[in-house]
Amino acid sequence: MTVVEFLLLLLIAGITGSIGQALTGFSRGGCFLSIVVGFVGALLGTWIARELGLSEIFVLNIGDVAFPVLWAIIGAAIFTGILSLLSPRSKI
Repeated sequence: MTVVEFLLLLLIAGITGSIGQALTGFSRGGCFLSIVVGFVGALLGTWIARELGLSEIFVLNIGDVAFPVLWAIIGAAIFTGILSLLSPRSKI
């Protein structure tokens, strides 16, 4: 994997993590947290899809790495939904 491929993978993970966070309304953290949420969402979403016997619908191949965009967004939304339920509420 080249440096450019790695940076593209980080960019796509950040975008999918941001979309997942926007779907749930959970927006703590910045760009780094969005990238982490995108990668965790890809793992979680792919695991859920495999357990349910669903196919990968929208996959981006970057070098030799396949990144499941749709399942990453769904997994990120589920992950941030769980995080928002577990995190303490701020009093305004």
